[in-house]
Amino acid sequence: MSFLGAFRSSLVQLGGRLNKIPWRMSTTRKANMRKRLRAVDDVVGTLNTSGVHFKALDEALKVPTEAAMNSRNKYWVFARNHPGLKKAAHKVPKFTKVELPREWPVGLRKMLK
Repeated sequence: MSFLGAFRSSLVQLGGRLNKIPWRMSTTRKANMRKRLRAVDDVVGTLNTSGVHFKALDEALKVPTEAAMNSRNKYWVFARNHPGLKKAAHKVPKFTKVELPREWPVGLRKMLK
């Protein structure tokens, strides 16, 4: 059935399940990612102004805010096994649900600029 287009089943000759993750992050996904980062920053800011004090809040205040991050830190994550040591954030499984690191490992920050 070739008339179903994108909804047709994948061919067994091509490896079974077809991976449909796009290779480039769309502008909508980037905007949603920035929105999620800003939402986390708002929560951290609200907790900071409320006067509560705990260790996780101290750690959250150390990382840069969304406005202070460059695009490499927003849309790319460190990947030890990938060529170039980085991969797009939307290639991380459940990237909208898990916390992605906002900074690269200390030893690689200068090397990967």
